[in-house]
Amino acid sequence: MNIRTDILLRVYIAFGLIVLLAFAVLFKLFHLQVTEGAKWRAMADSLSTRYVNVEAVRGNILSSDGSLLATSVPEYELRFDLKAGGIEKDKEFYEKVDSLAERLSLFFGDKTERQYTNLLRQARREGARYFLLKRNVSHQQLKKIKTFPIFNLGKYKGGLIAVQKNNRILPFKGLAARTIGYRNVHVQPVGLEGAYGDYINGESGRRLMQRIAGGIWMPVNKDIEIAPKDGADIISTIDINIQDVAQNALRKQLIKSDADHGCVILMEVSTGEIKAIANATRVSEGIYEEKLNYAIAESAEPGSTFKLASYMAALEDNKVDTNSLIDCEGGTYRVYRHTIKDSHLGNGVLTVKQAFEQSSNAAVAKLINTNYRDNPRQFTDHLYKLHLNKKLGLQIPGEGSPLIKNPDYKSWSGLTLAQMAYGYEMKMTPLQMLTFYNSVANNGKMIAPLFVKEIRRLGNTVESFTANVIDEKICSDATIGKLQAMLEGVVEIGTGKEVIKNSLYKVAGKTGTAQIANGALGYRTKRSYQASFCGYFPADKPKYSMIVVLNNPKGAYYAALVAGPVFREVADKVYANDKAMYSHVQERLVGNTKLPSSKAGQNQATRQVYKSLGIKALYASKSEFVHPVDTSNGVAVREVIVNSKQVPDISGMGLKDAVFLLSNFGLRPIVKGSGKVVKQSLEAGTRIIKGYPITIELK
Repeated sequence: MNIRTDILLRVYIAFGLIVLLAFAVLFKLFHLQVTEGAKWRAMADSLSTRYVNVEAVRGNILSSDGSLLATSVPEYELRFDLKAGGIEKDKEFYEKVDSLAERLSLFFGDKTERQYTNLLRQARREGARYFLLKRNVSHQQLKKIKTFPIFNLGKYKGGLIAVQKNNRILPFKGLAARTIGYRNVHVQPVGLEGAYGDYINGESGRRLMQRIAGGIWMPVNKDIEIAPKDGADIISTIDINIQDVAQNALRKQLIKSDADHGCVILMEVSTGEIKAIANATRVSEGIYEEKLNYAIAESAEPGSTFKLASYMAALEDNKVDTNSLIDCEGGTYRVYRHTIKDSHLGNGVLTVKQAFEQSSNAAVAKLINTNYRDNPRQFTDHLYKLHLNKKLGLQIPGEGSPLIKNPDYKSWSGLTLAQMAYGYEMKMTPLQMLTFYNSVANNGKMIAPLFVKEIRRLGNTVESFTANVIDEKICSDATIGKLQAMLEGVVEIGTGKEVIKNSLYKVAGKTGTAQIANGALGYRTKRSYQASFCGYFPADKPKYSMIVVLNNPKGAYYAALVAGPVFREVADKVYANDKAMYSHVQERLVGNTKLPSSKAGQNQATRQVYKSLGIKALYASKSEFVHPVDTSNGVAVREVIVNSKQVPDISGMGLKDAVFLLSNFGLRPIVKGSGKVVKQSLEAGTRIIKGYPITIELK
């Protein structure tokens, strides 16, 4: 092969490779542009622009009187577009930047004027389009900032970008905090915030964002493309004043008893509305916070408060009557190799009513075991008929499950029936127990507790709620009447007498002191107790029912001494502030009642005061100053003659009016005493000498 052929071969090979490479590039371009074009275009778009959700303003949660329990306060993140239309030219920016820096420094106080100037100038040189100025700026602050130099050019020319963020606050801080709840998408919803999140959260909007240098995303447009829809408001049943009373009373007793935790629930008898629900947990010595909603979540052995259900079953099944006799055997009852003892030994033969009032464990255990041991299912079926084995179906999440055994349970023993009679070997939450007591106060009508009355959007009702009726009649009227009398007896002559009884209104209820089991160790280790009182008031016309529960109080642990004071304090204050519960007081109208006196003074002001008091005015004087005169029919006046050349009659006037009038006439008043004018040194009607002193005495 000669040299020419060799060179041509090499040229052809090189050219062929170049052609093949060109075809490969063209093929790849075609593949990217046509075959995978849509995929890469979408990826490019996602990297440079994207839509982000704009959070809606969450709805408010309000108390029954309209007070804000939870609300969203807008806060803003301030950004600055340093290439905005109004400052495109350097001259427009640099003429005002120092003034802007000065205003920002004075307003926020976090940087000096020089520091702000340097930051803004540096951002300008870098061409920043989304420069961060400040976080957590309030709406009122934003309004003032919009008046600053450059920013006052307007939304588009001034370059100020306010990114709204909503901060959730509780105006009353810890008041009913656990019931109000909070939103947490990662865990079980809590309280009203969680239960009604679909209403409260509203609907998110959408905003087109563009990625700029530094990986920062900024809005493409100043306005949001799809505006968010604000959330609806929740009108709760909570009475903020009663809630405050309940929390303070509970915390005070918890500190005194050094208890682990406790709760108070106040419920309106006829409507089921929860007016107060307080929970507190010991976090350190003398410090209690609301950590868990024990009122609705803690299922525990209720103890003696459950005796009401046991006696209801026995009375309704005609096993006994209130005057039936029970031999308490000195306060002990032996059953299934176990001795049940009363807290106060020595009880002998008692009537059923007396046994209830004295809270005899031996009596109720003997009564239930004797009458139902051959057919224990009759007793448990009766408890099931009372719906004590079912959840209440609350409007807020987290309700604890009740446990009411029956003979099919593996743990059922020869002792179970007697133990259940006084509230052991079972579990109920405080709210479930209160609902049962409320049905007795409500003459047998059992209704589910109500936490939310209404949902409103823009002031219009979206949905309203009334209490769900669980059972129209849980037992006969005769049984209800007997139980109500027994509950009154507990406070009048029984275990609640010393603390809860009072002369103003009657209370009906039941004390409950239960020993708390220590897990698998049962009751054999160190003893701890749960003290409770459940009842309603006024007993003769029930309006409110209430339960108080304190867990593991130190020292005194009997319910009357621990839970009783909390019940009494809350009930007293609720009663004192609810006129509807007062006994009717006959009005007595007394003749010749003296009307409230008034100082002499300005006519218009005097008229306004008497009008506000609803007192008839019998005058039609046009004089600027008048002297009111008491009459039996209304208020008559005599005019105060005013002549700029004569000393006016200021007798009966207050200091303000007297000095005003004398000074206007050119006299120099000298004041002695206080009250209303009784004497003046210059006689009324004498000629005025400008600047002349006049002494006025007031009493």
